[in-house]
Amino acid sequence: MKDKLRQKYSALRNELSNSQIEEKSLEIANRLLELPIWNYSFYHLFLSISEKKEIDTEPLLHILQGKDKNIVLSKSNFTTRELTNYLLTDSTVIKKNEWNIPEPVDGIEIPASKIDLIFVPLMAFDLAGHRVGYGKGFYDIFLSSCRNDVIKIGLSLFEAEEEIPGLLNSDIPMNYCITPNKTYFFEK
Repeated sequence: MKDKLRQKYSALRNELSNSQIEEKSLEIANRLLELPIWNYSFYHLFLSISEKKEIDTEPLLHILQGKDKNIVLSKSNFTTRELTNYLLTDSTVIKKNEWNIPEPVDGIEIPASKIDLIFVPLMAFDLAGHRVGYGKGFYDIFLSSCRNDVIKIGLSLFEAEEEIPGLLNSDIPMNYCITPNKTYFFEK
């Protein structure tokens, strides 16, 4: 069932023009400004895979920089399916890996335990805060290594599904999901 959702949302993304993605991404970034999430130090952000027509996280990156936050970016290890987290600094070099994921080459490593808030990429999500990603489990592994009180915010170009069937015990629900039109808050 998750594969069907991945196919559905991949097709919906492909129908969007670059200007529609840009506009929706800006609406999501502006909606985030309304949340009570700006008193933390370490914010984990994913950089968009433009080839997959993901939400553009650049406006959010500018907000975080403007608020002088510590921004943490990941580098993927496709053998272990683990993310290594690095602090974004003026000297950070970003390079696309073989899957077109923009990543830091190296830098100051930040342990998962220091991260306060994570912006989570997703393909789809439901009204209970569960998400469907690309299916490799990177974020499930990463989220399980973080503190229990880490705030998890999904960013989606589309609205929620009623329910995602076939959830696993390893699927960690989000606290919020932000779309261009709505802020979803999931009670825990």
